[in-house]
Amino acid sequence: MTRRIPLGAPLLIGHRGAPGHRPEHTASSYRLAFAMGVDAVEPDVVATRDGVLVIRHENEISATTDVSEHPEFADRRTTKRIDGADLTGWFTEDFTWNELRTLRCRERLPALRPASAAHDDTEPILRLADLLALVAAASAEHGREIGIVLEIKHPTFFAGIGQDLAVLVAHELRRAGWASGGHPLWIESFERTVLDDLRGHGVRAQYVYLLEAEGPPADLVARDGAAAATYADALTADGLDALAVAVDGISVDKRMLLEPGGDALVARAHERGLRVFTWTCRPENAFLDPRFQRAGAPAAFGDYRAEWARIAGTGVDGVFVDHPDLGDTVFRA
Repeated sequence: MTRRIPLGAPLLIGHRGAPGHRPEHTASSYRLAFAMGVDAVEPDVVATRDGVLVIRHENEISATTDVSEHPEFADRRTTKRIDGADLTGWFTEDFTWNELRTLRCRERLPALRPASAAHDDTEPILRLADLLALVAAASAEHGREIGIVLEIKHPTFFAGIGQDLAVLVAHELRRAGWASGGHPLWIESFERTVLDDLRGHGVRAQYVYLLEAEGPPADLVARDGAAAATYADALTADGLDALAVAVDGISVDKRMLLEPGGDALVARAHERGLRVFTWTCRPENAFLDPRFQRAGAPAAFGDYRAEWARIAGTGVDGVFVDHPDLGDTVFRA
């Protein structure tokens, strides 16, 4: 199999599939991303009460499923503190897989993406095992190897309720034949601890540290409290030196690349052998840097081509896109 990547073009990653067109993390969203030529897709994984890894943007699922319309689950609605923020809704860890499989997926941003929302309530939640099988089938169907950029969500929170996501992920990848380095696999998280744990479990992958534009990571807050190092600390010279011996790459908020010195950040990481990904490239005005917004509603497309060309010009190695078809026209031009 061959991969269709022009020389110098960044890896094109279908962010949760192709959520600009279908509800995120559904089978149809992923299949559309495959058909649109992505190099890889990015699922987010969280766990159920019985330790099944499911693919959801967050463990709180009220905005991405029809759970609120299931009276049998009304008493599961609760408030929890997740990574320092209070959230109210329904949470995957309060359901068994057999219960979650009765739900149907919904568009998370219906006001911005009504065409995607038209497909609400038609598809069930996927497990990680389901997606691994979908990617294998798509690679054979399209005659090219498609990769996975697997994001592990809230591992410190889950550890606090007795769920070791590193153990669960390692087991699932090993069972599906994805843990030995035979497939293009990247594993990412906003918490470095889980990346270290997975490497310790012998999972062969490219490890990518996700970096917010501000604030500290949840695992360091749990360990060090108010003294926790911030994401910004990780991007200093000393911080990048330390990352270079611990991970294979970093993934940064696109705002960091659009600010003055964005190309210098990429260059500093490259000097240390780190690959650089960025998230998330979306065409709607609501998500564009103000310089590239155009007249119209938040859902209207702005000058995304100019913004994405600016990002590509930094030399970034991978881009997460919600519309793989549009990403293809810009990042592979």
